Amino acid sequence: MHILLMGPPGAGKGTQAAELVKAFQIPHISTGDMFRAAIKEGTEMGKQAKSYIDKGQLVPDEVTIGIVRDRLGQDDCKKGFILDGFPRTVEQADALTGILKDLGLSLTRVLNINVPASDLIERAVGRRICKKCGATYHTKFNPPKKEGICDECGSELFQRADDNAETMKNRLSVYEASTKPLIDYYKKAGLYTEVDGRQAIDKVTADLIKVLQG
Repeated sequence: MHILLMGPPGAGKGTQAAELVKAFQIPHISTGDMFRAAIKEGTEMGKQAKSYIDKGQLVPDEVTIGIVRDRLGQDDCKKGFILDGFPRTVEQADALTGILKDLGLSLTRVLNINVPASDLIERAVGRRICKKCGATYHTKFNPPKKEGICDECGSELFQRADDNAETMKNRLSVYEASTKPLIDYYKKAGLYTEVDGRQAIDKVTADLIKVLQG
């Protein structure tokens, strides 16, 4: 089961990836985790990535692709994986196809958790986070019992500076512009399936699993 998981910021990718890990017993591999692990392990690609990150520069494609190649070649990926955050461009998608071919693998399915921009903006603007324990609430969908106070530890809740309509609109427009070519790429390859992310979390999970088992 070799899965590519896509979805805009705030669509619930992390939550669904955790459920798919439980369902299929395969690792969830995000770009950020890969970079951190490669840097910590001091691999050649990790050292190169660190040199760019330390200067505040974007890590070039060839380094990112090298880190992905190293990670997907590890033993825990032999049974499968859930890839998240890569590829971000058609060029990277071509590189991923090449990496998998070299490993004797191919993508099982590309899953996109689709949520309309208006819903994502509402989710972001209403999000509140506990300063102490990190528990997450929403003023409309999951409010705390006492306004502004965490149910878990009684600490104060706060709103992240980037959880505002303007920032979210910008993030979504950037995401949409970069993702559309990828969606077209995987549709053409016959691998693409969209799941409605507006549903209850367990219903989204059930739909994703149904697609993968179908």
